[in-house]
Amino acid sequence: MKYHIPLLMLVLSLKILGCSNAGSTASIPAVNNFELGRYLGKWYEIARLPHSFERDMKDVYAEYGLREDGKISVINSGWRDGKKSVANGVAHPKNDPHTGELRVSFFRPFYGDYRIVWLEPDYSAAIVTGATTDYLWILARSPQIEQEQLNRYLEKITKWGFEVSKIEFPWTGKYEGI
Repeated sequence: MKYHIPLLMLVLSLKILGCSNAGSTASIPAVNNFELGRYLGKWYEIARLPHSFERDMKDVYAEYGLREDGKISVINSGWRDGKKSVANGVAHPKNDPHTGELRVSFFRPFYGDYRIVWLEPDYSAAIVTGATTDYLWILARSPQIEQEQLNRYLEKITKWGFEVSKIEFPWTGKYEGI
């Protein structure tokens, strides 16, 4: 029985690090001329591909802030079964701070890729992925976006090879302001 825990940790680590059967997102360039200061703040989750750590989560949002040590605080919040759930993480630029690529960890010492592959010029909405096409989020500064804007994003995502038919739309507004 003692060997099952290390094996489980290895499997979880590989999943967090982006090792899966999904396609790589390496051919999708992260945004350039990225300004971290403008990206900080609150982002609402408009859409996402399903994954275990957000299963049944509704009204999800993320808050990014600059820490005293220069790293980025990441606070993801949402509601599951009527109860608020919060996950605290830390991030830092992957390489060039002017490229929209971060390394994010909620389970230190394991870090995963956070790649901003589309960003509105006014920083009002973003499309974010990881190292594989298993991970995708459409984020916005407000909990809703226009249908035409969403359709444009879904068209981009389809061209990039994501499974659009699996996308979830978790915002209900039920817990807003609680």
